[in-house]
Amino acid sequence: MTDRRILVTSEIPEPGPSILREYGNVTFCDEPIDADALRTAVTDGSHGVVLAQLRDRFDADLLSRATLAGISNYAVGFDNIDVDAAQRHGIVVGNTPGVLTDSTADIAMLLMLATARRAVEADRVVRTGGFQGWQPNLMLGTDVSGRTLGLAGFGRIAKATARRALGFGMTVLFCPRPPSDRDVADHELGDLVGRVTHVDWPTLVRESDFLSLHVPLTDDTRHLVDADVLAAMRDDAILINTARGPVVDETALVEALRDGVIAAAGLDVFEREPELAPGLADLPNTVLLPHVGSATVSVRSEMARLSALNAVAIARGEEPPHRVV
Repeated sequence: MTDRRILVTSEIPEPGPSILREYGNVTFCDEPIDADALRTAVTDGSHGVVLAQLRDRFDADLLSRATLAGISNYAVGFDNIDVDAAQRHGIVVGNTPGVLTDSTADIAMLLMLATARRAVEADRVVRTGGFQGWQPNLMLGTDVSGRTLGLAGFGRIAKATARRALGFGMTVLFCPRPPSDRDVADHELGDLVGRVTHVDWPTLVRESDFLSLHVPLTDDTRHLVDADVLAAMRDDAILINTARGPVVDETALVEALRDGVIAAAGLDVFEREPELAPGLADLPNTVLLPHVGSATVSVRSEMARLSALNAVAIARGEEPPHRVV
């Protein structure tokens, strides 16, 4: 079959739509599709491929009923898809790897700087008329340069973050596969050989001034940072999450921030996105971003291009350029 219809569940930027229109057999959703409409579209035989967003959930039950050849995820991550179930049912899954490394690393550094230097609080002081002139003790924060950054995970984004942190004169530690560990050869470190230090997970938690999360969401990493880990962190430490929201127990984080267990947190992702844990938005020692790690014009356009090419290839019965399973 070479004319499978593609469902695009939400608007994507160019050149994605042009690539899809050239293919021709496409349904574009003007508004983000809800779960019931998605279920109908993927089980009634009307569509063979879905160009999906992270909010579109494909669990084992849905995939067992789906009449799909494949799913092209508009993301590098794919924790919204039960890939084991997809593989069992012969459903191809594609993603958009490699294009958002630098933009997400930039956001990790932004969150470190914004939390440490209390940038959002300071902005609010100025906007609400609280700034009465320079004062010796006004909005004192903490240094970034000379501090220790701990990287949980050591993939492309973590390595890019490490390079940025080294430019700020930080000491960089990493644990490649928390909560367990694995060996890391020099060839994997590349230009970072001798510039970063491999430690185990408890050491990373204990010694980091900034603990930055860069792990995929798996059974092992869900609530990787829980109440016990937060209690083991330094009381002046700052938690940064640009990975996946459920890697952090958000309720425990709110309690830790309220009680001074850690100093601050900078988050670009949330456990029940877009909902926040009660009390999180009220805490002054947080910087909260709406999942914008990849949100630059160039990156989102390249994601659109790759996801569209994946979708068209699957629809034509061809091998997609970026296949997960």
